[in-house]
Amino acid sequence: MSHSPYLRDSRSVRQIMLHVLAALLPGIAAYVWQFGAGILLQLLLASLTAVAAEAAMLKLRGKPIGLYLGDLSAIVTAWLIALSLPPIGPWWMIVVATLCAIVVAKHLYGGLGQNPFNPAMVAFCVMIVAFPSLMSQWPAAGLDLSQQLDLILGGSRPLDAITAATPLDALRTGLRTGGADARVAEIVQGPAFGLIGGSGWEWVAAGFALGGIHLLWQRIISWHLPAAFLLTMALTALLLWGMHPERFASPLLHLASGGTLLAAFFIVTDPVSGATTPKGKLVFAGGAAFIAYMIRSFGNYPDGIAFAVLLMNICVPLIDMYTQPAVFGHKRRSS
Repeated sequence: MSHSPYLRDSRSVRQIMLHVLAALLPGIAAYVWQFGAGILLQLLLASLTAVAAEAAMLKLRGKPIGLYLGDLSAIVTAWLIALSLPPIGPWWMIVVATLCAIVVAKHLYGGLGQNPFNPAMVAFCVMIVAFPSLMSQWPAAGLDLSQQLDLILGGSRPLDAITAATPLDALRTGLRTGGADARVAEIVQGPAFGLIGGSGWEWVAAGFALGGIHLLWQRIISWHLPAAFLLTMALTALLLWGMHPERFASPLLHLASGGTLLAAFFIVTDPVSGATTPKGKLVFAGGAAFIAYMIRSFGNYPDGIAFAVLLMNICVPLIDMYTQPAVFGHKRRSS
């Protein structure tokens, strides 16, 4: 908890969550345009599961169901989970992930405002550790809706014929299988890559950036978190790319690929599990970006944002303790 004086925002939690949901719409629209409407079914499944799980937990805890369901925080979590998981994953995977986020990561810690970890990222990490093969199945551009629905609802179509690697996965695989002769410049000429990032994913990233600008304009989020995340990701990538351009991707590719822009504007900006002080926000987001880049470049996962965010969530109490500004009317920070 930061020091006084406190300024009360006239907007309710519901109004803030409505802005967040609206800000996600451009990215979702680009997602549908580039990769088909399967993501809409996943959003629906996640939303229904989140509402049911939220209502059940509120009932068990003796809380007013209508009041807490109306704040829409569960829907925001559901949408972030759906946008983080593969859109052609089986229906039960999105259901299990959402239950994990709402029941375990949120309500078992006391509900909204009490959870120390980002619920959507907890769900993602559980899924990628438990079901790594399913979490690597992403749709190829142009996959029609009937094929996507068949996969989501438990069909028997051969996955290898209609899926494609994400750009970060294609880059990591190409560098590792190519050995000492592998070159980034040659790998990014493949079909998984577009002009500056992943083919199709550049538009999705642009949609999330547009939504993020809306949140900044409405002062739903502060500039510290997205700026520190994007700048740290870009500078770290620039440093290693400048030293070994044949082995490391450019900063633009890292910014336009994976979950970078979704994380910068919608994940590290979680007001509950993130740092609360201005300096702390810079440290928190910068640390998350640095860890995510290290996992991308040297780890076993193509995109380490979820793990990075959870690791920085652990550090939040320490970060806030050492970055508290001076108490109003005093010159020095209180101990």
